[in-house]
Order: sequence, then structure tokens, then C-alpha cells
Amino acid sequence: MKRRHLLHLLAGVPAMAVLSACGKRKASASALKSDARVLALGDSLTFGYGASPDASWPVKLGELTGWHVENAGVNGDTSEGALQRLPGLLGAASYDAVLIGIGGNDMLRGVSPAATRDNLAALIAQARAHTPHVAVLATPAPDAMRAAIGSLSDAPFYEEVAKAGQALLVANVYSSVLSDASLRSDRIHANARGYEKVAQLLADQFKAAGWR
Repeated sequence: MKRRHLLHLLAGVPAMAVLSACGKRKASASALKSDARVLALGDSLTFGYGASPDASWPVKLGELTGWHVENAGVNGDTSEGALQRLPGLLGAASYDAVLIGIGGNDMLRGVSPAATRDNLAALIAQARAHTPHVAVLATPAPDAMRAAIGSLSDAPFYEEVAKAGQALLVANVYSSVLSDASLRSDRIHANARGYEKVAQLLADQFKAAGWR
């Protein structure tokens, strides 16, 4: 009986492996076309505050990927502001992918995490109605002490809303760059080298996700 039970388990291993592999393939998004049109919706980190306009990460990401990345970053914008802007942006053009990087100003201004989560969820839903390629760029929680020691971490609600909305979570990009003082122009913004690093990390994560 024991031998028969063992053979049964071993016989199931290949099938389980196949199912696992299938699950992984299904989880990967299809690749964007080489000249895809991409909307980068965000705040000053998307805009590229602290560097020249041609040094922003949307510009650098376009150079790395060949995608046409539209920079829809607005200095000082909040998740509520982005939610008001998105319908007009999506109505004016067709995009192959939407990248959402917003929420830092919400945290700096004391907006409740619940309100920010709700706005992010609505942004994801609107974007996914436009294209299946939607990514959420996590922003670090403001923490002067952790910034001083180079150990910023993403606010936890980004993972929650990305998973619930079936969007790609882009984690630890802003956090890692802004943890490095040599890549910052001030306490909360990157410099030209920092935005270049952001673009490279984004390109790497999009490649790992099957977008490239």
C-alpha cells in the first residue's frame, strides 16, 4: 500500500509541474509592441522635478524601450487630482499601457490611506477599461529617519490595490532611488541620475513581467 501510494504521488508530479508552469504563463502579460504608446500618470516624480525636462524618467524609459511615453506628471498632484484628469487623457488618445505613479502628496498632506486606496482603485479600474496593461508604481511612505539612513520602503497600500485591481505592481523603484542621497535633488525628488535609474529599474521590471 505504501509503495502504491508513493507511485501515485510520483505520477502526479509531472502534471502538477505542468499546471504550475501554465499558471505562470497565464500570469505573464503579453508583450507590448515595440512602438507602443504609453501614458505615465503621476505627480512631480513622473514630471521629473529636480532635473531638466529631457531627463525625466518617462523620457528615459522611452529611450530604453522604444515606447512613446507621454509624460502626464503634474507637480503637487494627488490621487484625487489624477482621478479627475484621467478620463480626459484616456478620451483624447488611445494607449497601449498606463503607468500610475501617484499618492506621495496624499501622504505628505495627511490624506487618509483609505481615501488614497479608493482613488487608486478607481484609477486602476478606469485604466484597465482602456487597456489590460496597467502598472502601479509604489511610492515610499514619508519617513525622514528612514530617508536619512537610506532605508525607505513602499507604502503598503500599493500592493493591496494593485492585487485587487489586477494591475502590475512596480515595487521598490522610487524607494531604492530616493534612499540614495546621491540620486536625489532634494529630500523627496530625484536628480537626473536618479530619474535615469528609475527608468532602468522600470524597464527591468517590465521585462520581467513580460511587457517587453
